[in-house]
Amino acid sequence: MAANATEVLQRPAGNAGLRQLAGVYRFFRRWPVIPVALLALVLFAGIAAPWISPHDPNQQSLSERKQPPFWYGAKTEASTFTVVDRVLPGRDDTEISLSEAQRTHPEAQLGDSIEVDRVIRAGGTTEFLLGTDQLGRDILSRIIYGARISLIAAAVTLGVGGSIGVLLGLVAGWYGGVVDEAIMRFVDILLAIPLVLIALVLVTTLGGASLSIIVAVLTIFIWPRFARQLRGEVLQLKNMDFVALAKVAGASTPRILFIHIFPGTINTLIVVATLQVGIVILLESTLSFLGAGVPPPTPAWGVMVADGRDHLAGGFSDGSWWISTFPGIAIVLTVLSLNLFGDWLRDKLDPRLRQIE
Repeated sequence: MAANATEVLQRPAGNAGLRQLAGVYRFFRRWPVIPVALLALVLFAGIAAPWISPHDPNQQSLSERKQPPFWYGAKTEASTFTVVDRVLPGRDDTEISLSEAQRTHPEAQLGDSIEVDRVIRAGGTTEFLLGTDQLGRDILSRIIYGARISLIAAAVTLGVGGSIGVLLGLVAGWYGGVVDEAIMRFVDILLAIPLVLIALVLVTTLGGASLSIIVAVLTIFIWPRFARQLRGEVLQLKNMDFVALAKVAGASTPRILFIHIFPGTINTLIVVATLQVGIVILLESTLSFLGAGVPPPTPAWGVMVADGRDHLAGGFSDGSWWISTFPGIAIVLTVLSLNLFGDWLRDKLDPRLRQIE
């Protein structure tokens, strides 16, 4: 009996580690710690880019082109060379000078054929943590500045497009009838037109890509999503008792829309805006990749991926994969974090979706 009692008393202590792990797991499931941390990092990089960037993102150095990330070692290849007194121009791939040969083969003489390990790709250095591109520009610095471009495009697009969508959604939902039908059919038409086609047409018509053009295109694409969502919310809220009381009190239509109805849509707007930020960043990167977005040499993530696509032929062993891979990872992590954070906000702000804990 004493042994059993001791075992019972010791069992909770033995499971303390498991309980702590379970508590950590529940915490990370309940709160979007990792997505928020990644988004905070992107936001900080975009705001503080001039101060935290290790290099000028547009500074070129052909002598340092295609340097791999810092953890990459130098790649050597054994080659056979003929020892000569002086290497003639254009013969450095088959001949080696006597003085250089004797560094590794002290017994080498003129005319000998020796095997030397030749460096065919230099190793990475801590000066360029993520390597350099085909023009010798620092990848890390360009990614940091690319965050600023994505944030500017997202902020302006959501500010302008969201305002237009909210206004038209309120009008469509409140008046209904012909007004609602006209606005919603216009929304359907815009959502049916391919975004890439609009961007290419505008770029061709206006004579070149720029950040202002891509923001205009994204605004055209984004405001119908806000309008459709707000219209559904207004259709529900305008039949509520507090709206009827406002009408009886003699409140004007603008006052009812912006003072009584609009506050009831704030939670929905926050969720929609959070989810749309990821879509805007992804679309901006896609258009920049296709040449219809931010023009080079501006360090946008989509431009960086496009710059490195021709250097992926050798794969992870011989190709300069880091030129496209690291900005692509930045796009994936940012968009994924925004989607996860938006889903969490939806569950927390919508009582119908809120989980019972």
